Amino acid sequence: MRALCEYGEEAARALAVKAPVVALETTLVTHGLPQPDGVTTALSLEQIVRDAGATPATIGIIGGAIRVGLTRTELDQLAAAPNVAKVNLSNLAAALSSGQPGSTTVAATMFAAHASGIRVFATGGIGGVHRGASESGDVSADLTALSRIPVAVVSAGAKAILDLPRTVEMLETLGVPVLGFETDEFPAFYRRSSGLPVDRRYEAIADLAAAVRLHLSLGIGTGVLIANPIPVADEMPAALYERALNTALSEAETRGIRARAVTPFLLDRMRELTGGDSVRANVALLRHNAQVAAALAVARV
Repeated sequence: MRALCEYGEEAARALAVKAPVVALETTLVTHGLPQPDGVTTALSLEQIVRDAGATPATIGIIGGAIRVGLTRTELDQLAAAPNVAKVNLSNLAAALSSGQPGSTTVAATMFAAHASGIRVFATGGIGGVHRGASESGDVSADLTALSRIPVAVVSAGAKAILDLPRTVEMLETLGVPVLGFETDEFPAFYRRSSGLPVDRRYEAIADLAAAVRLHLSLGIGTGVLIANPIPVADEMPAALYERALNTALSEAETRGIRARAVTPFLLDRMRELTGGDSVRANVALLRHNAQVAAALAVARV
């Protein structure tokens, strides 16, 4: 697997001496945020990780290789490329063999991080069980990745557009522990609470890191999901959130949006319907997740 990876200088140095490293994904650059917010946010997340004493390793597909530690030029290249592939576990080989640029989802980033010896990954929100999955069968490969790739993933829960109760139930079924950092409840991305319990709450990074370290050492094979809610000051107002989400979901159903097109469509409509509030909330939770992930990496999970 490492033969398919190429490493940026900063990431390579850190990995060589086993310094703390945090993996970062690139779907936020190409699909999650409008430009120039995508690149600007990606660079800010890297700086947050550095400021906390860890090394960032932003991961993407460039020139038929998995690049671990993208340069600014490579980030700009991804952002500017037309029809960039959104790469998960099922299309990773096809994306690499095509030689075309691709951005990594949670699942693909976890895969590359684990292959590179990186134990902590910060993202926005994981994918999960989609609404209406009992008819469509639409369940994110992120859950499959969490069930078989031993990496700690820091996120603000799952994306708000999903069926959160079924997503939490599926995580339990797959044996993926959900550990809350300063929360008793599974976060709902733009909102701090979903009403769904986490497996255990932690107040201190040291205690959380110890629990993650122990889980990974057991050899169970599953990842760990760190539930890290959006900061109070950045939480989207409940009424705005509900109105925009219900409208976006209704439009997706009416237009027949399916599969990989669902998440980008809904995130874009949420941005329009909230007057940009969803983007501000998204950036805030991404930054918060990067801070917590860096602290965990420095604590040597």
